[in-house]
Amino acid sequence: MSFADKTLQCVDCGMDFVFTAEEQEFFATKGYTNEPKRCLTCRRTRRTRRSDSGDGFQNRQMYSAVCAQCGKDCEVPFEPRDGRPVYCSDCFGRLRDNS
Repeated sequence: MSFADKTLQCVDCGMDFVFTAEEQEFFATKGYTNEPKRCLTCRRTRRTRRSDSGDGFQNRQMYSAVCAQCGKDCEVPFEPRDGRPVYCSDCFGRLRDNS
């Protein structure tokens, strides 16, 4: 697939920024389908603000569960529901790799 530089407008600051062909290729290899909405400066500012305010994964509420595969006690970042299997990180990784 051929990529060419694109000029986009940042939704935060309104400035134009270039979405390079190399960045587009990287996005494609990762399976990303959306173009970036923010320039690099605004992305960095947003990321810093989120990590400083504690909105990141560090303060995520964890729930106790028992792995449906191995029976080990584990913690998951969502509230388990009846009838839905929950897996520890090891078993989840193996299941995902086999898909």
